[in-house]
Amino acid sequence: MVLQKIVGKFSNDLAIDLGTANTLVYVKGKGIVCDEPSVVVFRRDNKKVIAVGTEAKEMMGKTPANIITIKPLKDGVIADFDATGEMLKYFITKAHNRKCFISPRIIIGVPSGITQVEQRAVKDAAIASGAREVYLIEEPMAAAIGVGLPVGEPSGNIIVDIGGGTTDVAVISLDGIVCSKAVKVGGDKMDEAIIAHIKRKYNLMIGERTAELIKINIGSAYHISSKKTMEIKGRDLITGIPKAITITEDEIREALQEPVSIILDTIKVTLENTPPELASDIADKGIVLAGGGALLKGLDILIKEHTGVPVIIPDDPLRAVVKGCGAMLDKLDLLRRVSLNVN
Repeated sequence: MVLQKIVGKFSNDLAIDLGTANTLVYVKGKGIVCDEPSVVVFRRDNKKVIAVGTEAKEMMGKTPANIITIKPLKDGVIADFDATGEMLKYFITKAHNRKCFISPRIIIGVPSGITQVEQRAVKDAAIASGAREVYLIEEPMAAAIGVGLPVGEPSGNIIVDIGGGTTDVAVISLDGIVCSKAVKVGGDKMDEAIIAHIKRKYNLMIGERTAELIKINIGSAYHISSKKTMEIKGRDLITGIPKAITITEDEIREALQEPVSIILDTIKVTLENTPPELASDIADKGIVLAGGGALLKGLDILIKEHTGVPVIIPDDPLRAVVKGCGAMLDKLDLLRRVSLNVN
């Protein structure tokens, strides 16, 4: 116990939201110190890393043949182990005070549908990156703690965490997930739907970054009077020449209909599987949205209309998971109760 206290004093423990779209790092005593895209750029021939995070995202779609841009996580899980390791090393080095001579304890948020193999891959990548101890917490539980839900009470709380690669819906009571459902649909699938729509309707090819900007600026899930438009540029698939067009909020809402419907169905299925006593609590307290997808305009109205349950968007939904993981750094008893056992 004394040794643990000494170790705690000399190491900066970290909490990481290892997301498909963004990785956020929380340092004990400092708060969130890093919020950058989950992107790695390296040379094809010698596998040397050129850039990670924000700098790497700036290079997306602009690299020559000998340089590769990789998003190491796909649908919330590790798709490229080596690139994930390099990315974690970069973020840990950036966040971790190197004057501390002891490796940090790290808490990582992972999707609720993650397999044992995937859990082991995340843990191994963190240990290879210099972690002393690694704890994995399911993202909906971390998000619920991050937004301040009373997870330890014998009452029902429902959280919908819409990330870049996955949407996690979970009903939580007494420090545990009573029922949950995860689907591999999130912000990335919305971007893909926008790219497909622009390609099909206008024969125009746009990149991932443009699709993301469209989603942020004029994307919506519910018709709210405004008639926003946006000029976008891309490559004409017939002539091969760069071209600019103007698109409307209505057509982007139509393009997003499929991924939004899947998220809505996932919420409905989880509510249907919720025990009656907890369902009555949820009817009173409402559904809490977290993750970047919570910021999609009108999504809260759409969910309320289809479920009849009030919907709450917290102040900072994007950082809910990392804040929840960060809060665990000071609550080791709760951490041991809610963390996953990785074999």
